[in-house]
Amino acid sequence: MARVLLVDDDGAVLAALAELVRAQGHEAIPVSSGAEALPRLDGADVVVTDLAMPGMDGLELLRAIRERDEALPVVLLTAHGSERVAVRAMKAGAYEYVSKPFDVDEMAVVIDRAAEARALRAQSRRLRAEQAIGRRIIGGSAPMRRLLEAVGRVAPKDVTVLVRGETGVGKELVGALLHAESPRAAGPLVRFNCAAIPPELAEAELFGHVRGAFTGAIQGRSGFFAQAHGGTLVLDEVGELPAGVQAKLLRALQDGEIQPVGAGRLEKVDVRIVACTNRDLEAEARAGRFRADLYYRLAVVELVVPPLRERREDVPELARELLRRCAERFGVEDARLAPALVDRLAASDWPGNVRQLENTIARLVALSTGGEIGPDALDPTPGLAPPAPPPGAPPAVDAGVEGDSPGEPDRPLTLREQLDAVERGIIARAMTAAGGNQSEAARRLGVSRGTLIDRLKRFGLAPDYGGARR
Repeated sequence: MARVLLVDDDGAVLAALAELVRAQGHEAIPVSSGAEALPRLDGADVVVTDLAMPGMDGLELLRAIRERDEALPVVLLTAHGSERVAVRAMKAGAYEYVSKPFDVDEMAVVIDRAAEARALRAQSRRLRAEQAIGRRIIGGSAPMRRLLEAVGRVAPKDVTVLVRGETGVGKELVGALLHAESPRAAGPLVRFNCAAIPPELAEAELFGHVRGAFTGAIQGRSGFFAQAHGGTLVLDEVGELPAGVQAKLLRALQDGEIQPVGAGRLEKVDVRIVACTNRDLEAEARAGRFRADLYYRLAVVELVVPPLRERREDVPELARELLRRCAERFGVEDARLAPALVDRLAASDWPGNVRQLENTIARLVALSTGGEIGPDALDPTPGLAPPAPPPGAPPAVDAGVEGDSPGEPDRPLTLREQLDAVERGIIARAMTAAGGNQSEAARRLGVSRGTLIDRLKRFGLAPDYGGARR
């Protein structure tokens, strides 16, 4: 089904076109002027517009459409004697023109061909993007098609993009697509999770540092900005950046320059920023919790990734693709989802979005011995803990055993224990980010490898990374 935007100031013609489009099984969006059409272009697959209209005529509307989306097919309706103007319109990029009064069968064929051309172009672009990022993109629903079309329009233009969406919707995938379809595709794609780094380390991680810049900095290292030079830097959870780092990020965006911690010089960088967040940064800026000037710099183009509950028709195909990946990873043969199970999955709200669906499918496959997985597999399994609650759900309350008295409250941690817990978490994240490579993790942390090994043993992390590479 295609979304067909119909533009004509003649109410009778508009009604006839709408009836024809709906009879073909497409969605009709009728408007009576070019000015009304412009705000409705997002998500349209085909535009059918009259040539002669008061105010903005069909040619002006065509030019405006070509500036926004040159791949959107535009069909012009022309009166007899206007063929010369119609030929000019074809040279300007119109898909086709049809003379008034139009033949119903001819118009139906033109609209179907235009919708098919749009779909084939989108499919071709998606296949190229899938090849570039090495994974399938699933999104046949209208919200996802609109998002992917917007990505295709924005990616070639070297502007900063803010990607908004709930936790788990796949914002990082949008960042990868923007990079893969951009002129920077041959350059590096670097990701930086602003929420995973303690505030005191965020500046050094982003912009780098020189030797001796702070305690433990026995050697200098380049930051994520320098690593992304010539490519794209994806800033996950950008709303978590400390205020001081926000100011330095703003300068990097404005001037294309960074200053490593402890350095007395500026360095030029050529980086495209894609910022991702699950927050409403505009509201955060109004409340004074995020720099307003940085928000406007980041949101040159703003894309919103729809939650899974708004694109339920994608769930069956998405679930089967996730099943294929998990079955391959776990070595489970011939695993498949029963139709009743797919129906239950599609009917769920998925507050944790794609990430929650992926974890659910992984659990189903891990507990499967192969063959068809039925809807009962979603129910709690005897002997196993129940599935994790969705993100945002209230914590479970332990009511205890009847007759038991409440237990003693936990002893509060000392300052030393709290600091050790923070340090342990930083080191564990660095080891994970370095893929278990101790030398790389030490470089990221700005300490010697010997110091890192001592800390791994002290915090009981050595067994987890016992097979770590040097």
